[in-house]
Amino acid sequence: MSRIGKAPIAIPAGVTVTVDEKNHVVTVKGKYGELSQKYHPDLTVTVADNQILVTRPSDDIEHRSQHGLYRALFHNMVEGVHQRYRKEMELVGVGYRASAANNVLELALGYSHAIYLKLPPEVTVEAKSERNKNPLIILESDDKQLLGQVCAKIRSFRKPEPYKGKGIKFVGEIIRRKSGKKAGAK
Repeated sequence: MSRIGKAPIAIPAGVTVTVDEKNHVVTVKGKYGELSQKYHPDLTVTVADNQILVTRPSDDIEHRSQHGLYRALFHNMVEGVHQRYRKEMELVGVGYRASAANNVLELALGYSHAIYLKLPPEVTVEAKSERNKNPLIILESDDKQLLGQVCAKIRSFRKPEPYKGKGIKFVGEIIRRKSGKKAGAK
């Protein structure tokens, strides 16, 4: 049995979970929003005693893989509507700047032009710039998948490079540094 799949999901106070068995959809409502997710029709999802239980019909390889996947997705939904997910990204480089207004993120990353990124309405953005510190981009959302996609998109504009460490990275992320040409010369 899947270790992740068989673990029950505790439903915190203020969160309601409804299961539509006909259409195979789980809907989670909380103080930060509402999320819904379709699930595999062979799985059984039950809500009892403030817990969500996901069970599978057999030990078939497809059922085992779906079991853990959907349990993890439902857990992320419950956590997201109860307390939002938050990611902080740091811009490392001379002249790199970020500003946010009306859910549009403006980035100056050393290109000849500024980059404007319109964010989905589910994601809130805040840009901080302090003197003698790298600019920060703070993103929050109740949807963990969507937040990860937005972070990956922002990071793709200027990935951290291993020689000088310049680029967009997550706060606390360690970039493996390489030595340049000097290390190979004798």
